[in-house]
Amino acid sequence: MNGHPFSLAGRVALVTGASRGLGAGMALGLAAAGADIVLHASAPPTNTAEAVERLGRRAAVLAADLSDPSAPAGLAAHALAVYGRLDILINNAGIIRRQPADAHSDEFWDAVIEVNLSSVFRLSRAVGRHMLERGSGYIINTGSVAGLIALTGEGAPYIASKFAVVGLSEALALYARPKGIGVSVLCPGSVESNLHETERVVRSRRRRCRRPSRRNGVDPHSSLPARVALGGDRPRADRVAASLRPAIPRGRVAHTHRPL
Repeated sequence: MNGHPFSLAGRVALVTGASRGLGAGMALGLAAAGADIVLHASAPPTNTAEAVERLGRRAAVLAADLSDPSAPAGLAAHALAVYGRLDILINNAGIIRRQPADAHSDEFWDAVIEVNLSSVFRLSRAVGRHMLERGSGYIINTGSVAGLIALTGEGAPYIASKFAVVGLSEALALYARPKGIGVSVLCPGSVESNLHETERVVRSRRRRCRRPSRRNGVDPHSSLPARVALGGDRPRADRVAASLRPAIPRGRVAHTHRPL
């Protein structure tokens, strides 16, 4: 389909944080490969939905505040009700608070951990139960290079949450693999999105990072083929990992599972 070496026709994906940046880019990549998309954001991501529909795929829009511990279960239930199934879950929503560690309030800490980590677990649990009943599915969690190596200026709660997402993803993969469910965590470097552009991190992160990169930021669309492959028809894991390396500078993909 459109030059893709695989097809997601007939499959349904839920993408959180899909209003812009990486989430919107992954949603469009999944749609280009043939999947119908359930789009989540804190406010309805109508622009992304319109772009998905221009690709000839169905798009449903759901808004939910993932800082509310009860939101993931409701989001999963509503997403399943839309098309009757979920084959792929992309846990991409995230927030960041950049302050010195001694200036962070408990409220800031709780909000970042809830959205970036706890909602990933709760949504994976809710959608995962549906996948376990069907014996197939794929969960992709968006981590960060800051979850592999602490970077100055990213904020203690954000770094802690992203390190934890890597560990959570690997734990879920070990549990889910024998049951037919794939789990991956993507750890990109700087990505051109509003989350980082607001404080010009795309420009400054290259100077702070201990490993050099050919470019300051990453176009979220540049890594789409590799990201979509993670949910495609039995791609080779080594091919997926190799294709991600040039697309996501200073990052990695961890996968201790068999793809779909």
